[in-house]
Amino acid sequence: MPKLLIVDDDPRLRNMLQRYLEDQGFEARAVGDAAHMDRVLQREHFDLLLLDVLMPDEDGLSVCRRLRQSHASLPIIMLTARGELPDKVLGLELGADDYLPKPFEPRELVARIRAVLRRSDSEASAATPLPGEIRFGPFRLDLGERRLYRGDEIIPLTSGEFALLRALGEHPYQTLSREHLQVMLSGGVSDASERSIDAQISRLRKLIEENPRRPRYLQTVWGLGYAFAPNGDPTQPADERQTS
Repeated sequence: MPKLLIVDDDPRLRNMLQRYLEDQGFEARAVGDAAHMDRVLQREHFDLLLLDVLMPDEDGLSVCRRLRQSHASLPIIMLTARGELPDKVLGLELGADDYLPKPFEPRELVARIRAVLRRSDSEASAATPLPGEIRFGPFRLDLGERRLYRGDEIIPLTSGEFALLRALGEHPYQTLSREHLQVMLSGGVSDASERSIDAQISRLRKLIEENPRRPRYLQTVWGLGYAFAPNGDPTQPADERQTS
């Protein structure tokens, strides 16, 4: 039974979500703010976090950024009244796995929860049986530990970011379309959005590229997708490439 933690300052919505998700076969806990969330996460393991953006004291975007340092592999779905595209992109770039604007249909929320959990399970199982490493520049991606190193320093990655970097790293200099990457990351079911792929690429570039606007390792192949260049070499002539 997947265990979910709901973080929302609206007690009526919080209680309604907890009851509905328990009726759908989940074990659900609900808290009203980030401080209470921190105490619960210290004591218990959860399979997924439902995180409201507009909260007093510490907002959800700040919480998401912080959790990606301490709970890198915890899947996060952000819930917010802000439905504008820039807010969605920012949430995804900070490490959220999905983003659902309020008001939403409860059945859609359940579908998204199951999709994210399915993706997380397939990423974890796919990463386990192949020990080894992928090296590029000063970095080492340890496939057994599921960690990225720069020298002895650990670079925190979410499970989705690790899976995406691994997928690209195991196909050096090959252009992989967003659709292909979606299928690879979801265990054969294309339920990872193109926006999620782009956001994870953007965040990975901020972690590993000296200049994220002119990436060496995670290169955009204009009109086709992305390619991994372990030596920082162009994947195709410069006048045919576009980086973002």
